[in-house]
Amino acid sequence: MHKTKKIAVIGNYAPRQCGIATFTTDLCDALSRHIHNADENLIAIAMDDIAEGYDYPERVKFQIRAHLQPDYVRAAEFVNFHKFDVAILQHEFGIYGGKNGAHVMHLMQNLRMPIITVLHTVLSEPSDGQRIIIQELAKYSEFLVVMAHHAKTLLQEGYGIDERKIIFIPHGIPDVPFKRADSFRQKLGIEDKKVLLTFGLLSPGKGLETMLNAMPGIIAEHPEVLYIVLGKTHPHVIGESGDSYRQALYQQVRQLKINKHVLFENRFVDLDTLTQYIRSADVYVTPYVSEDQIVSGTLAYAVGIGAVTVSTPYWYAKELLAEGRGRLVPFADSKAMAQEINNLLGRADVALIMRKKGYQHGRSMIWSKVAEDYIEHAAKAMRRTLDRPIPQYVERPDIRIIKELPDFNLQHMQVMTDDTGILQHAKYSIPDRTHGYCVDDNARALIVVSKYYWLRKDKSIIPLIQTYLSFLHYSFNPENGRFRNFMSYDRRWLEELGSEDSHGRSLWGLGIAIQCAPNDAIRDMAVGLFLGGLKAVETFTSPRAWAFASVGLHAYMSRFGGDVNARRVRTQLSEKLVSLFKNRPLDDWQWCEDTVTYANAKLPHALILAGQWIPDVQMYEKGIDALRWLLDKQTAGDGHLSIIGNANWCKKEDKKEDKTATFDQQPLEAMSLIDACAEAFRATGDMKWLEEGHRCLGWFMGHNDLNKQICVFNTGGCCDGLEATGVNANQGAESTLSWLISLLTMYEILGQKVLVNK
Repeated sequence: MHKTKKIAVIGNYAPRQCGIATFTTDLCDALSRHIHNADENLIAIAMDDIAEGYDYPERVKFQIRAHLQPDYVRAAEFVNFHKFDVAILQHEFGIYGGKNGAHVMHLMQNLRMPIITVLHTVLSEPSDGQRIIIQELAKYSEFLVVMAHHAKTLLQEGYGIDERKIIFIPHGIPDVPFKRADSFRQKLGIEDKKVLLTFGLLSPGKGLETMLNAMPGIIAEHPEVLYIVLGKTHPHVIGESGDSYRQALYQQVRQLKINKHVLFENRFVDLDTLTQYIRSADVYVTPYVSEDQIVSGTLAYAVGIGAVTVSTPYWYAKELLAEGRGRLVPFADSKAMAQEINNLLGRADVALIMRKKGYQHGRSMIWSKVAEDYIEHAAKAMRRTLDRPIPQYVERPDIRIIKELPDFNLQHMQVMTDDTGILQHAKYSIPDRTHGYCVDDNARALIVVSKYYWLRKDKSIIPLIQTYLSFLHYSFNPENGRFRNFMSYDRRWLEELGSEDSHGRSLWGLGIAIQCAPNDAIRDMAVGLFLGGLKAVETFTSPRAWAFASVGLHAYMSRFGGDVNARRVRTQLSEKLVSLFKNRPLDDWQWCEDTVTYANAKLPHALILAGQWIPDVQMYEKGIDALRWLLDKQTAGDGHLSIIGNANWCKKEDKKEDKTATFDQQPLEAMSLIDACAEAFRATGDMKWLEEGHRCLGWFMGHNDLNKQICVFNTGGCCDGLEATGVNANQGAESTLSWLISLLTMYEILGQKVLVNK
């Protein structure tokens, strides 16, 4: 049996004052009793919400500043370097930076060990962004831990998450004796009081107003009652609005004239003191205002320690207080709250039965047992990943964002294809047989139909996959290990040796075919060609050929990740590519050449991929920086994409203002940018890359320098680009395939079903 030896726990950590910090600290303390040499083999990675951080104990070995994206990657690199077996991540939207806490994906995607994610929030009606984050967390986690059974139902029905990934482990509680804390009551001077208690960080939504409004009705029957509100105002509330919320509660107390019956303890207490307060209370109250609360550490502590409990019916309370372990009252109903508390204060026998039921239930929640559950599932997570690379199963994130995409249409591509392959050029929308075929376009066509099959599982496309794969097979010359490129219409090869770029594109197309193949025969054919052509690229000098081949290698290794030679070649090509960027002078020109030419974004695309999977953080960051620079270089003043054209390219000596509408602008460039932005989005989870992808797709649809649509929705064709005099109305293969690949990439990254216009 594979035992867990080293665990890294990620989340807020004491002395930060919040519920998740308390949970993470308590969990680590409990785990430490099950891990040999815990001082070295159990560490915490702490989330900081203030610039100076906190005075953490020795267990915290790394701190992440929540708002700084690079910290997340560095934290992953730190944990990877020290070879921890499992990471246990605490998740709640508010503790991570970025919109909806999206920065956490920088960490998840770079960790190289199985991850167990503990969900402290599961919403029934999440925003699109919140749903995306939870779905992405599921893809990168071996298990999602929930602390309420209802959360499992929500994740399955509302988020589409496989029930096999979801496990229930209760919120941990301290193990204390079942008895009242009479000496503590005497110490506080409340031994003659009927004590009501609410504790936790104060913030709107805790429903304290409802409880305060209930107090006059309780005082009328029990004049000796004292309501203690124990806890500081939440630091984030202080940061946003000062302490106005607490002051409003004070004002409410004065207006109700219940000053002598309400005590605000404005402090954050340690566990021992908190336990004493709970055991001193006659009734513990959680008057929360929203049903959408799936866990409450304060309620777990109170019930498990044996407190008489009254609560509003939020999800966690309904589950934890079932079977007589507590009483529920309607939301915002002060009268019902007063009546239920009065009943319990007047019935000591009923209260004792409730206390015993809660305490007995709590025996399954004590931290020692909870820690055993985590250790057991950590071992299971390790066994699951023994025979596969950690990131392998999450390569295609299922991103669901509501954005309308045009229907996908293969009509023009099919018109351009005969039984040999796809023709290069067209006169308007009519195939032009004069120029015959090329391997470049047939490789791109193979990408289109392979991805289309992968996303839609439409078996009618298989004959086209076979046609384009057959063309690549015929173009390969086994004597020199190279692909030919140009073929005349009468099927004569016009060369014995194609360009390095066309060879790299062929490997790219074959890699995608291997990844997406509909059957073993097609995959085996593609693998043979891919491996036959792989050796030659090691001698290539073209950066774009390196990039095309590297992207193809990534797709190939999604199926054959254990191929040592493929890994070696990918590393070699990627290191050559990144060295071009590293060896440039430090100035504003952040490109690897003195002229920005064609298929530019394929270079950062390859670096982002390889940097994640080798892994090489500097390579990855160089790819992100280069892509950002390319996009900035090709953004017009009003924000639309203004592509570098091939009439004169973009040279280092050019002034930026010279690049406003350089023509001829090619669809191939927009496609390359979209591919790279999609991978940047997968890598970072940052929504800006998704928006950049949409902006680049908009170039096809008229958001360009001429405000002219160049894609043709009703046929799936695409014009050959933008010229100074207008749109080039010819719909050749390269342009059409660039449009189709771009559209498929956006469908894929958005996780939407490909809508087909036949």
